[in-house]
Amino acid sequence: MFSLPDLPYNYNALEPFIDEETMKIHHDKHHQAYVDNLNKVLEGHEDFLKMDVKELLQKLDQVPEEIRTKVKNNAGGHANHSFFWKVMSPKKTEPKGKLLDAINSSFGSFEDFQEKFTNAGLGRFGSGWAWLMVNDGKLEIIDTANQDTPLSEGKKAILCLDVWEHAYYVQYKWQRGEYIKNWWNVINWPKVEEYFLKTK
Repeated sequence: MFSLPDLPYNYNALEPFIDEETMKIHHDKHHQAYVDNLNKVLEGHEDFLKMDVKELLQKLDQVPEEIRTKVKNNAGGHANHSFFWKVMSPKKTEPKGKLLDAINSSFGSFEDFQEKFTNAGLGRFGSGWAWLMVNDGKLEIIDTANQDTPLSEGKKAILCLDVWEHAYYVQYKWQRGEYIKNWWNVINWPKVEEYFLKTK
């Protein structure tokens, strides 16, 4: 059975950048729904229920075809959100060391990276995610639709941003750009660096 992970901080810890009500709805309702739906659709398929969600996503071709899309969507939602909570923190941090070197090497400067990543989030039509990936030792930015996840392809993500409306609508209404601008204040750069170094 899959279960909802606790947030690594209090619901109000990311204020004023992400409000308490959004965090409660996002974690307790949306993320919980992905977990509940995943468990429900996999009833009677015990082997899959015993897997780690990343393993499940990488073995989707083994899931019965009639439930594969629902498993993909809900497992993706569970995995993406579990990752998203970890790359945010109430403590203001900055990228440094080998991570910052890689950002500068891949994008020219941190400011250029920030602009490109922001544009990936803004440019994602409808619902989805922006990602910072490690590909052959180089950093790259991609975006995915809905709950599609690069984790299902075994790719190495080190940062992600949720741009579904439920991630920001309570506080920012339709202003996705304002949400993204403020989100830069809550990135857990030491955690991103930890993920980056694990890809080496």
